[in-house]
Amino acid sequence: MIKTTLKIEGMMCGMCEAHICEAVRKAVPFAKKVSASRSKGEATFLTEEAVDIDALKAAIDATGYTCLGADSAPCEKKGWFGWR
Repeated sequence: MIKTTLKIEGMMCGMCEAHICEAVRKAVPFAKKVSASRSKGEATFLTEEAVDIDALKAAIDATGYTCLGADSAPCEKKGWFGWR
């Protein structure tokens, strides 16, 4: 899995977070666990394959918010190992 984190400027409320999540889902239909946080000023999501960062930035910028940067890194699933 690949975790992508976007730094976003301009989110002020929960509706702003929803707009960002919707823009990410439209730009990357195969994205999983899409979330946005106005307090952190970022959005994150998981994918199986790399995404086109430039197209993603353009999709965010088209909503009226500003994508200041993006970072993608491998992410391992955390499992539950149970009690011993």
